[in-house]
Amino acid sequence: MQSHSYVVWTGFNYNECRESRMTPSRREFMLASLAATRASRANEKSGFEMIELEGEARRYWSRWRGPSGQGLVEGEGFPDRWSATENVVWQVDVPGQGNSAPVVWGDHIFLTTAYDAGRRRSILAFDRKSGKQLWESFVPEADPKRVHRKNGYASAAPTTDGERVYAYFGGHGLLTVDFEGKHAWHRDFGEIDAYHGTACSPLLHGSAVILFQDHRGPGGSFAVALDRRSGNTIWRVDRSERVGWGSPVAVRADGREEIIVSSYRRVYSYDPRSGETLWSCGGNLVEVIPSPVAGRGLLFCCSGRAGPTLAIRSGGDGDITDTHVAWRTGKGSPFVPSPLIYGEYLYMVNDMVSVATCYHAASGKLMWQGRLGEPISHGFSASPIGVDGKVYFTNDLGETYVLAAVPEFKLLHVNTLDERMLASPALVDGHWYLRTARRLLAIG
Repeated sequence: MQSHSYVVWTGFNYNECRESRMTPSRREFMLASLAATRASRANEKSGFEMIELEGEARRYWSRWRGPSGQGLVEGEGFPDRWSATENVVWQVDVPGQGNSAPVVWGDHIFLTTAYDAGRRRSILAFDRKSGKQLWESFVPEADPKRVHRKNGYASAAPTTDGERVYAYFGGHGLLTVDFEGKHAWHRDFGEIDAYHGTACSPLLHGSAVILFQDHRGPGGSFAVALDRRSGNTIWRVDRSERVGWGSPVAVRADGREEIIVSSYRRVYSYDPRSGETLWSCGGNLVEVIPSPVAGRGLLFCCSGRAGPTLAIRSGGDGDITDTHVAWRTGKGSPFVPSPLIYGEYLYMVNDMVSVATCYHAASGKLMWQGRLGEPISHGFSASPIGVDGKVYFTNDLGETYVLAAVPEFKLLHVNTLDERMLASPALVDGHWYLRTARRLLAIG
């Protein structure tokens, strides 16, 4: 589960930490992390946890926010400093325009892009070792709807199972291709009229690929599970909500698997086998973009435009608004970036005023708040990363603020690319893969 610390991920135990030759500060950090993890395991016998990827998928970054589903990174050797020239292994131009996060499997990097004001859209594949573009596969053309300039026409991250790549393009449908770019299947969902455009990254769970789309088009809003081999519908649920840009996540609650959708006004839990609504919780505002995360036994859902964050307990049935909210914030949530749970703490950035916040995840106690550069409205889009005892927040100007993952505000340094960057990164084998407005870079 995502509350595992760096110590557990890399295979250290308490005695190894004590007896190793690492520096005193490093040993102190790792011992504290291990103690926190032991306490977590002792206290968290139930509650919500993210369903993380296992097996070979865990080696790569095959979906939105990586194997953990919320931006936590295993392993070591990832540089914490870079610039337009420092620690750049390679960089290549990316054709078209898009803000989708890259995903990685084996020697392949995949992302999406768009041309001709959204009329043409495609999946791109790059070689991970050199950055060379390998192929491009286009989804069938369709008339594009008007989008917000910050969103664009290719914002949803693709996902892959190591054999196929799945990418959602709103009114252009969901395209599935193999690792050579050959079409496997395509599903058209009809006219999608989502004001500001679409952004849902598909989720692979079991034998299904799952997504939801809240919009105002003639077919209405829906959540759907498709067979990942054939594209046939497993289940489809009509939704009354008309606004939302988040992505579904898979969680385990007291041993039961659930698909969570946080959107307009409410959070929903769906049975991944049937699509049945298990419970719902009110408290969101209207425009919800962040995807939920889970940890410390709770589910965390951030509302739009600096609204509340809900910490929800498991075990609910039906409308749980008045019974299962463990704590909530009054305001200060992110509008666009999703939150991060790292160790005992919940980290997020209010992108309306450029302020990062840290809460004790289990209790909701405010630990610290700190300014990340000049206050800029709508200044952050990428979701934070937690790796090797640090938390990384990247703003739209390409500035990455590196903070210590500790219960006080401690800014270590700022990395600057001097290029617009809205996409969240991918991290594999000691390398960061960053997508800017024009380029794809490997940092290592």
